[in-house]
Amino acid sequence: MDKTFFALSLGFAGVILATQAAQAAQCGPRDQVVAGLATRFDEIRRGAGLAAGPDGRAQVVEVFTSAAGSWTITVTLPNGQTCLVASGQAWNDVTEEQPAKGAPV
Repeated sequence: MDKTFFALSLGFAGVILATQAAQAAQCGPRDQVVAGLATRFDEIRRGAGLAAGPDGRAQVVEVFTSAAGSWTITVTLPNGQTCLVASGQAWNDVTEEQPAKGAPV
């Protein structure tokens, strides 16, 4: 479990760095990036959320995974460009119950 949280922390740190280096990142129109992940790696979207960019504007963060264990984190910028943030192997879905509201973690 600690490894999962560590990996997610690294991924989200990568999102922050990616927004600052979006010009140098591998970016493209979202439909093309998503199609490439599906074609090359058999990855489909498993989760999404919003993050604030350095300019305060919302960005969409998505996680794509495959049955073989590959994974990719992307961020879609307000201009419609989707950038690859991080990728790797050995993805493991984890389902945990949320603690009761107000309960210590």
